[in-house]
Amino acid sequence: MEHLEIERKFLVRSAHYKQQANSKLRIVQGFLNTAPERTVRVRIKGDKGFLTVKGASNTSGTTRFEWETEITVSEATNLIDLCEEVILEKYRYRINFGNHVFEVDEFLGENRGLVVAEVELQHEDEIFEKPEWLGTEVTGEVKYYNSQLSKKPYSLWKD
Repeated sequence: MEHLEIERKFLVRSAHYKQQANSKLRIVQGFLNTAPERTVRVRIKGDKGFLTVKGASNTSGTTRFEWETEITVSEATNLIDLCEEVILEKYRYRINFGNHVFEVDEFLGENRGLVVAEVELQHEDEIFEKPEWLGTEVTGEVKYYNSQLSKKPYSLWKD
C-alpha cells in the first residue's frame, strides 16, 4: 500500500505514556538500503513481517512517500539477515490522545535510552493536542531517523 506519510516526531520527557498505552508490541527491523532518497526497511512487528520503501523527506521533514507490503515472518527473518549492520529492536506503545494516535518507540540494544514519539497527521499544519509527556520536537532531524540509528546508534552519540 502506498501513501504520503505525514508525521511529526518528538522526544519523550517521562514514562507516563506507559499508563496511557492501549498496546505494546516488540519490533525488530533492519535496513537493506539507508540512502535518504530511498530507504528500504524490513520489519517484524509482533507476528507479522513487512517490507517498506520510503522516499526522501520534504524540506520540513514531515512528509515523504511510503510503500509497504506484508510479508511472512520467515521472509522477513531471511531478509533481516541481509540487512546493514545494526538491527534495531524496540517496544512500540500506541496511545490514543485527543483525536490522534501517538506511537512511542522505546529503543533497546545499542539505542537503549532513546524514547521517541510520532504522531501521523492528515496535513502538515494540522493542529493536535499534545500529551504532557511529549518533549522537544525533533521532526526532520536526520539523526533520529530509524535508518540513521542503524548506522550511528544512540549509544555512540556524544552530544
